[in-house]
Amino acid sequence: MNNFWKSLEKPFFILAPMEDVTDTVFRRVIMYAGRPDVFFTEFTNCEGAQSVGQARIIHRLKFDESERPIVAQIWGITPEDYYKTTKMIVELGFDGVDINMGCPVKNVIRQGACSALIKNPNLAKEIILAVKEATKSTIPMSIKTRIGFSNISTKQWCRFLLNECKPDALTIHGRTAKEESKVECHWDEIGKVVQIRDEMKSECLIIGNGDILSIQAGKDKVAEFGLDGIMIGRGIFQNPWLFDENVILEKKTQADRIKLLQFHLDLWEKTWQDSSLETQKPFQVLKKYFKIYISGFEGAATLRAELMETNSTEEAKNVLEVLTR
Repeated sequence: MNNFWKSLEKPFFILAPMEDVTDTVFRRVIMYAGRPDVFFTEFTNCEGAQSVGQARIIHRLKFDESERPIVAQIWGITPEDYYKTTKMIVELGFDGVDINMGCPVKNVIRQGACSALIKNPNLAKEIILAVKEATKSTIPMSIKTRIGFSNISTKQWCRFLLNECKPDALTIHGRTAKEESKVECHWDEIGKVVQIRDEMKSECLIIGNGDILSIQAGKDKVAEFGLDGIMIGRGIFQNPWLFDENVILEKKTQADRIKLLQFHLDLWEKTWQDSSLETQKPFQVLKKYFKIYISGFEGAATLRAELMETNSTEEAKNVLEVLTR
């Protein structure tokens, strides 16, 4: 097996998979600003990937060679569809596959998927075995999960995953599904997973996730709890340069922020709006990214409002060009 996890220098840092955010364009923007050690795709539904509607979601598995190592994250409830989707992921050349057992979104949970699998360990194990069978030991399998569903059950659930399912890496978000992101992250519970791993003499890498807003804060958690790595999600919305430890956010100027947005616009146009492309994305989807770049300087709110009124990348570029002349 070509297991990239074993070759990473510790502690390593990962950009978290985020629905409708971490597509190939955004990943390359973050790489341009300061790359993490590992990238994850958006969530890809296995049932959808194996349906007649596959063409509508396959863009989630689009990546560029520059993004390696890149892990495809998948979710669903049908082991057979996990098997087929994992086979596809292997054929597409991904460096790893990750099973989403952590998403707390209610309509996903109602299907019995993602964090709902914490309540259904038999199905969780069946899914994991299907994914492992599909990889045929060519790429590593990892899991992202939480510390419980309605209540904290870290020891029982994570011991089961480590002992029965043996992932190559396990990312722990330090909240229950019920807590979503409404309470502080229980880092002490994440630390318990490291203790369980060490007691079992498992080689699984343990990755912590929850409320990390800087590389230094991540390193502090690694030192305190003995983690191998840190996954960062929402922190990137506050600081797109987060993974470059040498960057001081307060020193980033309006011009720096506009330049990064211009890069995003150019890459979006090339990747998603070329008329010759089989998969395209509407410009409106791009607007949710504007606040990431256009904030932290005088007049940012007014500029954002103006950008929100645009209807194409060309119009958005024109707005920005007026400011950079």
